[in-house]
Amino acid sequence: MRRVLLPLLVVAAGGLLPLQPALAQVKVPITNSKAKSLWEKAQQQVKDREFNKAIETLGTLNQKFPSMGEPFLLKGQLYKAMGDTRSAFESYREGVEKTAFDPGRMNDYFTLGELAMGFGEYQPALDAYQKFLKVAPKGQRYIPKAQQQVANCEFALKALQSPVGKAPERLGAPLNTFRFQYFPAVTADNRFLVYTARKTGESDEDILISRIEKDGSFGDPQLISAAINSQFNEGAGSISGDGKTLVFASCDRPGAVGNCDLYISRRTGNSWSKPRNLGRNVNSVAWDSQPTLSADGRTLYFTSDRRGGVGLEDIYVTTLQEDGTWAVARNVGAPVNTVGKDMAPFIHASGSTLYYVSDGMVGMGGLDVYKANITAGKFGNPENLGYPLNTFENEASLFISSDNRRGFCARTRPAEAAVAERDRPVELFGFEVPAAVRSSEQSTYTQGRVFDAVTKKPLQADVQLYDLKTDEMVQAVMSDPESGDYTVVLNEGHQYGMYAVADKYLMRSLNFDYSDKRSFDPLTLDIYLEPVRAGRAIVLNNLFFDSKEYALKPNSRTELNRLIKFMSQYPEVQVEISGHTDDVGTDDDNMVLSKNRAKSVYSYLVEHKVKAERLRFRGYGESKPLAPNDSDEHRQQNRRIELRIL
Repeated sequence: MRRVLLPLLVVAAGGLLPLQPALAQVKVPITNSKAKSLWEKAQQQVKDREFNKAIETLGTLNQKFPSMGEPFLLKGQLYKAMGDTRSAFESYREGVEKTAFDPGRMNDYFTLGELAMGFGEYQPALDAYQKFLKVAPKGQRYIPKAQQQVANCEFALKALQSPVGKAPERLGAPLNTFRFQYFPAVTADNRFLVYTARKTGESDEDILISRIEKDGSFGDPQLISAAINSQFNEGAGSISGDGKTLVFASCDRPGAVGNCDLYISRRTGNSWSKPRNLGRNVNSVAWDSQPTLSADGRTLYFTSDRRGGVGLEDIYVTTLQEDGTWAVARNVGAPVNTVGKDMAPFIHASGSTLYYVSDGMVGMGGLDVYKANITAGKFGNPENLGYPLNTFENEASLFISSDNRRGFCARTRPAEAAVAERDRPVELFGFEVPAAVRSSEQSTYTQGRVFDAVTKKPLQADVQLYDLKTDEMVQAVMSDPESGDYTVVLNEGHQYGMYAVADKYLMRSLNFDYSDKRSFDPLTLDIYLEPVRAGRAIVLNNLFFDSKEYALKPNSRTELNRLIKFMSQYPEVQVEISGHTDDVGTDDDNMVLSKNRAKSVYSYLVEHKVKAERLRFRGYGESKPLAPNDSDEHRQQNRRIELRIL
């Protein structure tokens, strides 16, 4: 799992550096005898591998002859060889400033640029790269790298002047109690935080879960399940919106397809199933990791370095098929994937925006977070999220809550003396999501439980959400067989029909109309399913008519097609379609209107090959109200079409 997670969190301060001249082999014309003596002494100390003594001698040279640049440059090489990149940067900067512009200094210019980028020193880096590009001969292998870094420096200098929101803040206790914690993910109802943790650099990775309280505070983190965490590494977990499906990466397990594979576990009640390898349609013989699940757990994005990709690491996608298998994963391609590293995808609960990290586009240097909006299944051009979410460090994964308000990320603690890059602690941070960073669509959710209307016992049911404008199923979840609970994500700006369906029960249809951006708060809604039994009836909530008209509107077709499917599933069932109105208008007019509306539904079913002898229709006018006709809301309830089993 080390390769799964750490590449995102380690700063490549040295970066891609050309070979330096051999230490102590630089010939420098020095006329001052004392300076020459000190210089030769330092050269000999380098040859003898006495680097600390050489640095001390060069320090004396710097003090006594501060205008000489060469001692600073040699000291920079020594510091770099010893792993002290901060001192190396400072020495190289002094050395380049104190020496005349010279094509022979090409490597020094590039090295200074790379070191400066590793500390977010964009102006010195920009100056150094520009000097390198002025002297580099045509075809020099580092020219493309320098050109990209020039663009990054120019972008970063502007971004620093125009911050996008406030900087993320470290999350306090009881979180961040390990040396490493990363890849945060939150359920759609913002009740649980899932993340990966390691106690030390040598310990294995586990998946933890923390309850989020109503005030936004966090409960004590616990291991998510003994069925999931093991002696192997488990990490980079992604949880579905309802908290019932977990996909995570694990390496070197027996029977694995590659060195790191994706595994899935499902929760029933409070118990998680034994993890199952997602198989060869998803996993490859290479490295597969960093998954992110759609809200309903039916679409999975992940990172892989398998052959045939666009760049070094690419983002792939797969979907859950009707038969329960996962489709063959495909590369999402351009504009998301680049020739560089494209990693750590996160699909927002709305399904409308993909966030990920990349070093293949202009940014702050290293891996930056980008977002790409999704319209009609196609990705828009990625947008850099700017500073301070992006910095000179390599950024890790980003997570944004379903309501676009709260964000989470992991950050590496600033460099410390005598601490190797790979050992720098990694911590969880939170932030208020600025407008420019939010998903293109805001989400909320409805959740509750599904029951048998007669016994009042919990039911396992398919809960499906349709966009009534497009007649497209946009989400499908299953209520828990033990508790009956379900969670479905809803997006602002859409009109939805939701259906709860179980074998031998009448379907239940509900309507959520957010097309005019009315109140968009979470809903708690328990659903009671009626058994398919004579005398049982349901309201068909997704049939629509214009006022005083009986022609079915186009956004009724989802409900009508569900009715056809129901009648096909139960070929012996006979039903009455009944129309009802409120008390506006005359009794006679309402009776005629209700009958004609019921007939419109009847005619549609017959036209679509439901046998007429199984159907009858009747209008009841205003004679059977569900509520008093004393408000617009109550009158709307009374204007309805019902389906009753005969």
